[in-house]
Amino acid sequence: MIKDFEPRLYQQTIFSEAIKQNTLVVLPTGLGKTNIFLMVAAHRLRHFPSHKILLIGPTKPLVDQYIEVFRNHFDIEEHRLAVFTGLVRPERREELWKSAQVIFSTPQGLENDIIAKRVNLSEVSLLGIDEAHRATGDYAYVFVAKQYQKIAQYPRIIAMTASPGSDMEKITEICQNLFIEHIEVRNDNDHDVAPYIQETNVEHIAVHLPPPFFELQKSLAGFLNMRMQKLKSLGLLKQPSLSHINKTDLLKLSAVLRGEMARGAKGPEIWQGLSVLAEVLKMQHALELAETQGVIPTYHYLNALHQESFTTTVKAVKNIASDIHFREALIKANQLVDEGIEHPKLVELQRIIESEAKQEGFKAIVFNQYRDNALDVTQKLMRIEGVRASIFVGQAKKGDTGFSQKQQKEILEKFRKGEFNVLVATSIAEEGLDIPNVDLVIFYEPIPSAIRSIQRRGRTGRHGKGKVIILETKGTRDEGYRWSAIHKERRMRRNLDELKRVRLEKPAIEQRALTEKEQQEKPMVYVDYRERSSGLVKDLMEAGFEIKLEQLQTGDYLLSSRVGIEFKTVQDFVDSLVDGRLLEQLKNLKQQFERPIIVIEGDADIYSVRNVHPNAIRGLIATIAVSYAIPILFTKSGKETAHYFMAIARREQQEGKQFSPHFEKRSIGQQQAMEYIVSSFPGVGTALAKPLLRHFMSIKKIVNAKTEQLESVEKIGPKKAKALRDIFDAEYSG
Repeated sequence: MIKDFEPRLYQQTIFSEAIKQNTLVVLPTGLGKTNIFLMVAAHRLRHFPSHKILLIGPTKPLVDQYIEVFRNHFDIEEHRLAVFTGLVRPERREELWKSAQVIFSTPQGLENDIIAKRVNLSEVSLLGIDEAHRATGDYAYVFVAKQYQKIAQYPRIIAMTASPGSDMEKITEICQNLFIEHIEVRNDNDHDVAPYIQETNVEHIAVHLPPPFFELQKSLAGFLNMRMQKLKSLGLLKQPSLSHINKTDLLKLSAVLRGEMARGAKGPEIWQGLSVLAEVLKMQHALELAETQGVIPTYHYLNALHQESFTTTVKAVKNIASDIHFREALIKANQLVDEGIEHPKLVELQRIIESEAKQEGFKAIVFNQYRDNALDVTQKLMRIEGVRASIFVGQAKKGDTGFSQKQQKEILEKFRKGEFNVLVATSIAEEGLDIPNVDLVIFYEPIPSAIRSIQRRGRTGRHGKGKVIILETKGTRDEGYRWSAIHKERRMRRNLDELKRVRLEKPAIEQRALTEKEQQEKPMVYVDYRERSSGLVKDLMEAGFEIKLEQLQTGDYLLSSRVGIEFKTVQDFVDSLVDGRLLEQLKNLKQQFERPIIVIEGDADIYSVRNVHPNAIRGLIATIAVSYAIPILFTKSGKETAHYFMAIARREQQEGKQFSPHFEKRSIGQQQAMEYIVSSFPGVGTALAKPLLRHFMSIKKIVNAKTEQLESVEKIGPKKAKALRDIFDAEYSG
């Protein structure tokens, strides 16, 4: 099956283990992890020719790369290859699953396909997981692997990464989540890998802030020092200096104060402390921009705070804008912009690029943390003779520059062809991009992450000698970040060496199909389709529920014809109090169900997730319990919520689980009944039911209407009209 590919010795060695047991492959970037997966895939297809191969990766560009590798090196018909991403409709993915034998997918959409039973993992004989360091917490890899290991007839997993992390606890979690039995680790010094490693020279260049920056730095530091002294005077801090406390400490202190306020503490130091902490966090960010990024992003950030102060009611922002140190900092930042004084990093970067760009075929990637600064850097580099620079960022965020996945692909293609020779990229370019012949990678700032540092360096030295330059501002947090990454990377390598000597045991998971009797006895839960990405749905599957995704008119989960549940996280519950939507939801829930329930999930302090007075929250809970007579269940986690659902479902479904999400609890009028029936049609809902009935005057005329007649109704486009016509014409085969 394999063509135009000669495996290297280390690939053959890793392959020989991966075919025997679930394996985590840790291999430096650019050494052919996907080709190892290709070899294992060929082996599994020979032994299980009627089964499928599934490879999942975190982004669409990566998935596109996988299928190209198989097209180039795997002897298989094109129609037997399929790509599953968010751009492919769920119905189309269901069709492709039936005909394809090798599927490449992002994990989030695949989660939904598993829940909705559009795909059957029991048919998969090999599951590949790329960038496996993501397989922690609630990331989709964890759910997919667990479902696969539970039902696959012939399970085999191969997970791949260049950097699994620096903490032994995290590496162990990855192995447990992916049912890893064996780890294959290679680094640059291993004898079978060394011949293929290109030399990469890493150089740290330190710069010093010039005197004009000291004045800006002094004003920002003056603001922060005054606030730190204020926190100390309130008895909230022992350390009076910002150098002795970091952002994480400040956030923890804020959470503590909100918790005390919720428990009834009324001292003015709590409200003052929270406001001062908010000011400190905002100006701490401004200081970081000034010290490590540049004048432009610093000025933009300070000016945005200044403009916001005219319209906001947030006390912290108003206090910042009125402070003399802030006003001084804003004026000084503006002066630096007007005078064209650059951060020394930018000056050094321009010098480096100008020198390197003289080489024929030169290509470089400049990594920068912040989009605002990345845009400024790109514009400055484009002024250099011979430099054709492009910014490369993720999808647009509020008020930011951003590119769609299609635009990202176009930029990368132009970079490959040489139309651009410098990419100025944020973190999106750190992981998985296949960019050949990059001569130089520049870190605009050090980053305190071993994984991200390794991924950035891995963009060069793939096909020739590589060069990495890390810019660092002396006397700033850059120095701490640099050493943090170095120590974490050393710790990661020690941990991996230790894991080489450890025999891993796969967690025990029952791998058998349910009997027909067991399948029939599984309790059923109807889930509103908007909840399909909720972690709770996965916990319900784990608990043993049969999941039915539907468009529910009221509630999020139905456990019987009389029990409807409105589900809220702690954060969402408080948000719904603020925006007022909860009371309408409660009214509908009470009208629809004989036994409505509110479930509030999470271990966060309900009184501290937002700046809402505790009495407002208590008043809402009292209203639910007394005025609406709706019970409230508080749960700590999805697993606990699922156990409550199971207890309720077993009581409610004793006489059989057959119930419909479109039932009538109480006797309603004819007009309401007509609206209810029409609202259950695909894509209609309550918003479009009345317009349809007003237009056609009866359900019979709606059902008999032609597609073009349906389209004539306001907000019924061709897509919805066709969906309606299809369901009206379909024959029932149940």
